[in-house]
Amino acid sequence: MNFTGINKTDPCLIFSCPERSVSTAVYVLLYASAAAVVLLTVCGNLLIIISVCHFKQLHTPTNMLILSLAVSDFLVGLLVIPIAIIWMIESCWIFNAVSCLCYIYISYFLTATSIFNIALIAVDRYVALSNPFFYTKSVSVNTMCLAVVSNWVLLLLYHSALLYFNGHYTNLVLCPGNCFLVLDKVWYLIELVLKFALSFTVIMILYTLVFIIARKHASAIRDLRVNTRKHTSKHQIDIKKSERKAARVLGILVFVFLACVLPITLYTALSSVIQFEIGTFQILVMLVYLNSTINPVIYALFYPWFRRCVKLTLTLQIFNSSSSLIHVL
Repeated sequence: MNFTGINKTDPCLIFSCPERSVSTAVYVLLYASAAAVVLLTVCGNLLIIISVCHFKQLHTPTNMLILSLAVSDFLVGLLVIPIAIIWMIESCWIFNAVSCLCYIYISYFLTATSIFNIALIAVDRYVALSNPFFYTKSVSVNTMCLAVVSNWVLLLLYHSALLYFNGHYTNLVLCPGNCFLVLDKVWYLIELVLKFALSFTVIMILYTLVFIIARKHASAIRDLRVNTRKHTSKHQIDIKKSERKAARVLGILVFVFLACVLPITLYTALSSVIQFEIGTFQILVMLVYLNSTINPVIYALFYPWFRRCVKLTLTLQIFNSSSSLIHVL
């Protein structure tokens, strides 16, 4: 949601507020669909949070990153998506300036948190696959929690500085019915390099290396099956298969994330050379937010442990004594 190269002397000429021209039935249907999206996003991510926090078997370094991503997705569903959908349906920003500032800050912050969570997951999978002995010995749950908290705190401070020093909040575009933040060229370049170019480069390079290593592990598994059937070798096979499956599922997570985020990144990067359209922009922003809705669906489809945890949670078995010790993997 950043812009540069826009005529700041009269931005309202660009960000005009079109009249809503839909029937009452369509209007109600849009709000019903919006409620379903919000409910799926909030409840889906809340189930992930409950699962990882409650079941001790899920207290692993990688799952701390999944928990961090689920928290940011949960907050997107709770605080950002409802406002964004109302804005889209009404075709106008119907809230006040304070709400606009809060919306800008929270949406920027949570989007960045998701991006850096995905980058940390890529680093985690690469280290786990490329140097498993070092990973097992050096990367603990406490270490990963520290990395997650540091990520949140640093991004919180960064976005506070972004909004304050980018014109002391004066670059908010508060035309009748719209709410945008126009970044100056310096902050726009920082955003583009730090939040997108650098993060996406790290994600793409590391996941390319992860899939190369996973293919090598697949060859190693075939060799172990051919050459020996000892119990120790079977244990090695199970470990390698587990790591490969984790890399594959998280790879799907990363691919979906990039598919949701890259369109708005390219659109804003080209905003100074192409004709800007508010409708297109809102659709692309909503695509970014809908990634928070899709993530729990990915877990449900590919993680058996998540389906077991959901069943235990919905049947209220998590309130039983010692339920946190139940094996879900």
